[in-house]
Amino acid sequence: MSPVSDSVPPDLQNLGEVVSPGDVTSASALAELDREVSRRRTFAIISHPDAGKTTLTEKLLLYAGAIELAGAVRGRKDRRHATSDWMELEQQRGISITSAALEFELQGRRMSLLDTPGHKDFSEDTYRALIAADSVVMVIDAANGVEDQTRKLFEVSKRHRLPILTFINKFDRPARDPLELIDDLERTLGIAAAPVNWPIGSAERFRGVYDIERQTLLQYEREAQGQYRAPVDISSLDDPKAREMVGEDAYANFRESLDVIGAAGTRFDVAEYRAGRQTPVFFGSALTNFGLEPFLQALVDLAPPPQPRPSDSGVVSPTDDRFTGFVFKIQANMDPRHRDRVAFVRVCSGRFTKDMTVFNSRVGKSLRASRAYRFFGRDRETISVAYPGDIIGLVNPGHFAIGDTLHTGAPLRFLDLPRFPAEHFGRVRLKDTRYKQFDDGLKQLEEEGLMQVFYVAAGRREPIVGVVGALQFDVITSRLRSEYGVEVEIEPAEYTVARWLGGPEGPTPAVGGQSAVAMDRQERRVLLFGSEWELQYFQRHHADVVLLPESPVA
Repeated sequence: MSPVSDSVPPDLQNLGEVVSPGDVTSASALAELDREVSRRRTFAIISHPDAGKTTLTEKLLLYAGAIELAGAVRGRKDRRHATSDWMELEQQRGISITSAALEFELQGRRMSLLDTPGHKDFSEDTYRALIAADSVVMVIDAANGVEDQTRKLFEVSKRHRLPILTFINKFDRPARDPLELIDDLERTLGIAAAPVNWPIGSAERFRGVYDIERQTLLQYEREAQGQYRAPVDISSLDDPKAREMVGEDAYANFRESLDVIGAAGTRFDVAEYRAGRQTPVFFGSALTNFGLEPFLQALVDLAPPPQPRPSDSGVVSPTDDRFTGFVFKIQANMDPRHRDRVAFVRVCSGRFTKDMTVFNSRVGKSLRASRAYRFFGRDRETISVAYPGDIIGLVNPGHFAIGDTLHTGAPLRFLDLPRFPAEHFGRVRLKDTRYKQFDDGLKQLEEEGLMQVFYVAAGRREPIVGVVGALQFDVITSRLRSEYGVEVEIEPAEYTVARWLGGPEGPTPAVGGQSAVAMDRQERRVLLFGSEWELQYFQRHHADVVLLPESPVA
């Protein structure tokens, strides 16, 4: 193994696009692998609905030069749809529903952005995207502070010890006091919050941000509804022109806040950030592009390169010479012309090359990776090589499942990806007679991890679907219609909790009330409870029965 460096010489910044084949065990190949690992950054963006996550994603691409014009999610009718939103339902509603992979270059770094769904009714897909990332960007609404969905996603990030950069957004609108927002972050999430810059004013009086370390004032001008980079003027804090532009009252309040955080605030520490104990905080407005440059520069400078991953045979370093990766997402019908299925693979170590033979540890079989892609939202391009931190797509004719470990060399398996318990249940009723298409559609959507499908042992044979967020019922209905040509309706079911039966095979215990015994697609027994109270009642009276919140086989 070779160490991972955070510095990349300018003449090496464009490596990794096309590399001639060679023996990866040679000294030059190992040096190349080390360089490519050091310049990768793989991160996810999390937020509560309407905090501005998709807008921030679009502006990141604008400032990276990956797009020429930023498309807003809502607003002017002539604006484009957001780049990361490829599904028809996403474009209709102006929300992100599925996790999209976006790869682009930024200041010599190869950035892989996992754009997680921001709607309150997100799916398991959201959680799995975090497991494939090495760090997280957390977007907070300046008017509302930390909200419920942000808290849920933060907890997942914390469990996996992901470093978190925080961007407090929407200072172009009325906002809470910045000191209140910092306090809210620390109290609600239990993480130290270290301001890196500080806002000057808010709403129509928002003029820019002050860089605390460099002691410089960044003043911005609004530009074409935020579709282009905002002009910025850098000056000192005591510049008379700056004070005049900001206004005496706003300036006095700003100086008072600076004094408070200087005396009692948390000072930024890179090691604490990398350890997940501290989050550096930036203020700005993604819509108007105010405060974006310092935030994006911090993302380039501070976000960690690909990290080691635990496996059943020890920790795997990204600079190990053998290829390893895992499937964290399967998406059907991204290209409606081909009706294909794509397995999204996070490369963890070594060097992936087109046409290489990889081993799938779950099924115990090898396969040739002949069609591999890099993604930019819905767009894809064929690749010949990929490195740790990259997200690649492999066309999936049924060979892959979520959680699969792919590798060369000695047998290896990464830790199983968790299944997150369903919180909403619905009964799916077919409205026509296309039973085969209906069953095929349900099976493929379940393989994507969009939902879990159950069949109640007694009563009607209509499938019960369990999802993390209720919006997924609309997604299921829409996708079955548009991709499989079947019309369905989903009516709410009386269940709220699903538990698999664990332990040795034995008679199925009786359940009462609104609860029912069901089977999943793998014919494993599942108990569906009508309420948390019914679950607790069952556990009190059947203390010897093992109940599992996740399916017993990955």
